[in-house]
Amino acid sequence: MRAVGCVRFDEGGGELVAGEALCGLLLMIFRWRTFLKNAGWNEFVLFASVAALCLGVWLFIHVAGLVAHETHLETETRFMRMLRSADNPAEPAGPLWLVEVGRDVSAVGGAVVVVTLSLLVVGYLAMRRQWGRVVLIAVTVAGGYALSNVLKMSFDRARPDIVPHLALVHSASFPSGHSMLSSLVYLTMGALLAQATDRRREKIYFVSTAFFLTFAIGLSRVFLGVHYPTDVLAGWSAGTAWALACWLVASRLRPAKLAD
Repeated sequence: MRAVGCVRFDEGGGELVAGEALCGLLLMIFRWRTFLKNAGWNEFVLFASVAALCLGVWLFIHVAGLVAHETHLETETRFMRMLRSADNPAEPAGPLWLVEVGRDVSAVGGAVVVVTLSLLVVGYLAMRRQWGRVVLIAVTVAGGYALSNVLKMSFDRARPDIVPHLALVHSASFPSGHSMLSSLVYLTMGALLAQATDRRREKIYFVSTAFFLTFAIGLSRVFLGVHYPTDVLAGWSAGTAWALACWLVASRLRPAKLAD
């Protein structure tokens, strides 16, 4: 028996007892365990952000594969029909005022609203000369909007015709632009507000509110019949991943804070 690093071989050509990959994995787990054990709040946020970024990228790729092969299309069809009246698919499965609520919630994630809100916030930050935050929001929103259009043109998925649309649409379906824009804008705003306070409860509140808005907007798009659930899921994952990527790059360039 001889050993090479973490790998032990039987001289007679026997079985591999332990592989270098396993040793490397165990070492990495041990290091992360030690890191998290001694980490403070900032280190925990950094770790969670990196993990969420990786999860967002993986989820988008996975959902894109499902869409390309039309997997789960039957399940999506059943779900969208469940949201409508069995007698009249043009009406919601509930009170008629839900249609107006759905349109109002959906509008909060529309390009006009999120771009206007972003410009107002950028104007305020510019008056305070917080140029780091100005650049972060500008790059996040402009880059995310461009990425959304590129992805839509690349996949060119037709809008669902399962139920009548309760809102006007004119672009491709995948990924959901409302879901993507709302996730990257509101999550960025939530993160900036969380940085402005030292109280952990308030940090959690701001970030949780951003996630709630993003979830409600995405759900409204499916309710209105203009997106498949996979469109919304892809929009959430892509938008969140893009926002986190921009935030992580900015935080590495300005380790102290995104303030000037």
